[in-house]
Amino acid sequence: MKISAQEEYGLRCLVQLATLGEDESLTLNQIAEREGISPANAGKLMWLLNKAGFVQATRGTKGGYKLSRRANEIYLNEVIKVLDADEISNHCQSYTGILDTCVHTGGCGIRPVIVGLHEIVHEALAHITLAELVGEEAQVVETFHKIQRLEKKVANQILET
Repeated sequence: MKISAQEEYGLRCLVQLATLGEDESLTLNQIAEREGISPANAGKLMWLLNKAGFVQATRGTKGGYKLSRRANEIYLNEVIKVLDADEISNHCQSYTGILDTCVHTGGCGIRPVIVGLHEIVHEALAHITLAELVGEEAQVVETFHKIQRLEKKVANQILET
């Protein structure tokens, strides 16, 4: 599975906001600088995240962005759903070759694997909060290993159906 640049940078912007105190905020330029992206790109991401209700924007000299919910209430599957271009539902339309539609639409062995993998990833991300991404890498790795055990359980359930 591949994570898009939009998903990566969107998550990174949210992690920046998750490290702030309750009354703190970051300007668009501060977010862009901290993540090494252009202000235009940061602006697009923050617009999407604001529209989806993950961040709150305040105008003015003391304005900026902050999380609209606590970081432990924001699950990664929610964020990815907003930042993802919904590639899984358009997967078959993306690989039509020189034709208008995929030649395997009636009996494809690849589609169930792709959809199944997407469901496994979605289910794993449903157990990880934004708060769990904040901190030292070793701590995040430990949390992820706990999630992997859940992922194996979900994968087995999907295979059984």
